[in-house]
Amino acid sequence: MSQLDKDAFEVLLANCADEPIQFPGAIQPHGLLFNLEEPNLTILQVSANVQSVLGHAPEQVLGKGLEHVLGAGWADVIRSASAHDSFVDAQRLLMTVNGIEFEALMHRNQGVLVLELEIQDKEAQAVSYTERTGNMGRMLRQLHAASDLQTLYEVSVREIQRMTGYDRVLIYRFEEEGHGQVIAEASAPSMELFNGLFFPASDIPEQARELYRRNWLRIIPDADYTPVPLVPQLRPDTQQQLDLSFSTLRSVSPIHCQYMKNMGVLSSMSVSLIQGGKLWGLISCGHRTPLYVSHELRSACQAIGQVLSLQISAMEALEISRQREAKVRTLEQLHQAMADSEENVFDGLAQQPQLLMDLVGATGVAIIEDRQTHCYGICPEVSDIRALHTWMIAGGEPVYASHHLSSVYAPAEAYQPVASGILAMSLPKPVDNGVIWFRSEVKESVQWSGDPNKPLNMESSEGGMRLRPRTSFEIWKVEMTGIAPKWSHGDVFAANDLRRSALENDLARQVRREQQAVRARDELVAVVSHDLRNPMTVISMLCGMMQKSFSSDGPHTSRRISTAIDTMQQAASRMNVLLEDLLDTSKIEAGRYTITPQPLEVSQIFEEAYTLLAPLAMDKSIEISFNAEPDLKVQADPERLFQVLSNLIGNAIKFTPKLGKIGVAAMSNGTEIVFTVRDSGEGIPPEQLPHIFERYWTVKEGNPTGTGLGLYISQGIIKAHGGELGAQSQVGEGSEFRFTVPIAH
Repeated sequence: MSQLDKDAFEVLLANCADEPIQFPGAIQPHGLLFNLEEPNLTILQVSANVQSVLGHAPEQVLGKGLEHVLGAGWADVIRSASAHDSFVDAQRLLMTVNGIEFEALMHRNQGVLVLELEIQDKEAQAVSYTERTGNMGRMLRQLHAASDLQTLYEVSVREIQRMTGYDRVLIYRFEEEGHGQVIAEASAPSMELFNGLFFPASDIPEQARELYRRNWLRIIPDADYTPVPLVPQLRPDTQQQLDLSFSTLRSVSPIHCQYMKNMGVLSSMSVSLIQGGKLWGLISCGHRTPLYVSHELRSACQAIGQVLSLQISAMEALEISRQREAKVRTLEQLHQAMADSEENVFDGLAQQPQLLMDLVGATGVAIIEDRQTHCYGICPEVSDIRALHTWMIAGGEPVYASHHLSSVYAPAEAYQPVASGILAMSLPKPVDNGVIWFRSEVKESVQWSGDPNKPLNMESSEGGMRLRPRTSFEIWKVEMTGIAPKWSHGDVFAANDLRRSALENDLARQVRREQQAVRARDELVAVVSHDLRNPMTVISMLCGMMQKSFSSDGPHTSRRISTAIDTMQQAASRMNVLLEDLLDTSKIEAGRYTITPQPLEVSQIFEEAYTLLAPLAMDKSIEISFNAEPDLKVQADPERLFQVLSNLIGNAIKFTPKLGKIGVAAMSNGTEIVFTVRDSGEGIPPEQLPHIFERYWTVKEGNPTGTGLGLYISQGIIKAHGGELGAQSQVGEGSEFRFTVPIAH
């Protein structure tokens, strides 16, 4: 290795976690790479070994067409093959140039075509593909017939080892925390065994995992290679490094190569296992000496990886389904307990603590309802439970699960022997509520491949301390504390299902309470209006009789009594109007407001409104006008429509100063009649306008007797007709109310 290479290696070691491994600027030496600009296949970059392999100096071919290197015939073949948008289903393309046999591999990335010519290994080809994969059908049938996941794993590693000849083939599964575990292995007798061991997350950094997710297969025939740089180093069109994320020949990190050597292997192949678009694990192959696996054989291994991925997904989905089915009966019993509870859903759950714990295999459970906390089984102190509940609610997750609580919530260290794992759910209610299941700590020894607390070693160098790949993979036993058995998919499903049922029960209770309240209110309004209307009728009749006995033209005493009687009649009349409004309001809120629509002449409605309301306008010297398009007819309830018009025009008269103007108009928009009532009053302030149709809302200034029900009822009447009532206003310029009712056909 040259001094320049050594310097670069030192830099990469110092920046392992941030190493941009998809931009190595180099390839492995068992092939050539061309970065081509389409459609002319102009060479933008080329690997430096084009000179040693094909006899062309890199600088001499840059900017020229591919035919300058491969010849016109092969360039046309590449051009024809590259006409497809995708190369997934492309046929195998073998070519011979200068007596060397290549396999052409192509992909597009970031606007360029990347062509890789992989040199075919004659020794690898000597063992026929048919011989290696002769039992492929039998193996796929074994995968399909596997009754459990472990059998599936073992068949896969055994058959891939047989097909490829690697000394070691293992399946490595990623855990949620980032580290991984070897769950199946097939190895030569002299190889160190890793089955069952855990490996720290730093062994496969995040950026490497992302490349594994994006590519099904990765191969390194000889880790002791010298990288072949690209010429030039940067893309001439962007002045950026070429992204080799999808390159088969992409050079790998020197740290990874050293890591392989430390493990005692010089060649490797990895097949990704993908589940739901996420990297689930790897089929990892290693060999003590350099080993080239042909592209055909690699494709067969990739197919096995894809089948295995599908089978893992299917079998895990089946296992999740089984877990859920096992909980159905218990969930039904808890659902019924919540429904039968007279108070609330949590009281129902509190009556079945053992069922609640059995549902998810908990050692304890706490039920929180407002200020009460009910504990069953093995639980932390109530004060600790309330603090934990507050922390979880702040996290905003309706269902939360952790099997290592102290790692995310430090105060839990104080009670981790009784509650290392928690599963919790809560409802969106204004008071504290929820169910928290606990699992006690289970101490166990976990075997790691090397010290998990020191996955990368530190050593001194001239530039200070830096990282180097670990050299020891000996078994390292660690006693795990503060950890409980993991909550299964079925457990989390059960918590979500119980929460859903609790929500439904709680909402049903709220609906029933509201319905009862509405019925009670309706009954009260009906009784009150009936009991008050009769006395008001009697009062009005008696006032009329008394009025005949006294004359306003009589003596002073008679005039005073006559005035008092008039006041009593007005009050009784107003009370009757208020009672009618209350009844209408009750019907609108209950959704029982009914109308009797019929065809009506708009002109006739306007005449009646003018007769009744014009005198009120004249008393204030207000000019009022009614204008309607000829022959307009509406489909409306005459009494209710007149009520709306009377309310809107009456309000306009009330809030328009003397000598003002009020305009009432009606016009057709084709399907509806649009009525407008516009005045020249003071207008409605912007902050009040959104509230004018609310129940009991009223303007106090200049309206001391308003009840705030007129516009609310008017809007209910118009909605009952299928129309809309709205308003717009400008302070100092007046207001306009507009409503629609169906046109009569």
